[in-house]
Amino acid sequence: MLPLLRTALAVTALATALPAGALTPLPPMARSLQAIVVVTDSWDATQGRLQAYERRSSDDTWRPHGPAFTVAVGREGSAWGVGRASLHNQGPQKTEGDGRSPAGVFDIGPAFGYAPTIASAMPYLPMTASHYCMDVPASRYYNRIVDAADVGTAAVEGSTEPMRLDLHNKGDVRYREGFVIEHNSSRRPGKGSCIFAHLWRKPGEATAGCTAMGPRHMTALLAWLKPDTRAVFVLLPRTEYDNLQGPWQLPALTGALR
Repeated sequence: MLPLLRTALAVTALATALPAGALTPLPPMARSLQAIVVVTDSWDATQGRLQAYERRSSDDTWRPHGPAFTVAVGREGSAWGVGRASLHNQGPQKTEGDGRSPAGVFDIGPAFGYAPTIASAMPYLPMTASHYCMDVPASRYYNRIVDAADVGTAAVEGSTEPMRLDLHNKGDVRYREGFVIEHNSSRRPGKGSCIFAHLWRKPGEATAGCTAMGPRHMTALLAWLKPDTRAVFVLLPRTEYDNLQGPWQLPALTGALR
């Protein structure tokens, strides 16, 4: 698709059904001061490069924070998700169980992990053996992390996402540290659930739809993130990123992300 047409579609995706005289909505990055950006080579790529960016409230210039590094994404690549910004009139669309990571701009939710506390200013959810993320579209708790001790064991039946993977899957480290990517926070059934940034089991191993990385990089991101910066997580194939960088006020890609 021609870049100008794609830009027009991007603006249309942001300004929908506004009454006459209403203010045009701000671009999705307008008030954010921290951004975690993942760029892949294509919709079907299972790896990407991650770069953190930050800016001051008085300055529109995004600056890289730390070095870029390789991450793993969905085993089937990526597809447009439901978040702060995405496109729903073209390209692949995220659905439950499709093995794709959601593409777009998303709020960053709380951190979680196996330890009682971590070195992060972010809100933190310590997980126990009875915590599950509900990936059952018909569940009243769909796309929520719940504790079976609170909601009852019957309420978590069918979930394939125990949050203490180490206790349920032979010492699995993937959820030892991570944070929630606020995809489908409106909990639309079948649009995808339980999307996290988490550790990888082995370097480069693709995920069921999350973004995975090494423990050193995760620990550094969690120490850097702040709860009052309206931090966002961005995942896009490079061509989509280049076309949307202007209208969405995304950081200019630097170094290894180019």
